Amino acid sequence: MSVVKDSKEQQENVIVRRLRETRSELRKVVWPTREETIRLTIVVLTISTIIGAILAVGDSIFLFLYTTLVSLVS
Repeated sequence: MSVVKDSKEQQENVIVRRLRETRSELRKVVWPTREETIRLTIVVLTISTIIGAILAVGDSIFLFLYTTLVSLVS
């Protein structure tokens, strides 16, 4: 019985230790300011929009080439 109880206490201690370490690490994190977050969000949205536009143009070009090729063959 003692072995089972010690094992259970040890598991709880592992969980408590893990939570304590996690909290300690989160306190070390340098969180971005609101301005940084907004600026970086705008950068990500802008780059995503540009890449989306490039892919849309490329898709349109390939669709045009494909339909032209199919119409020439048939």
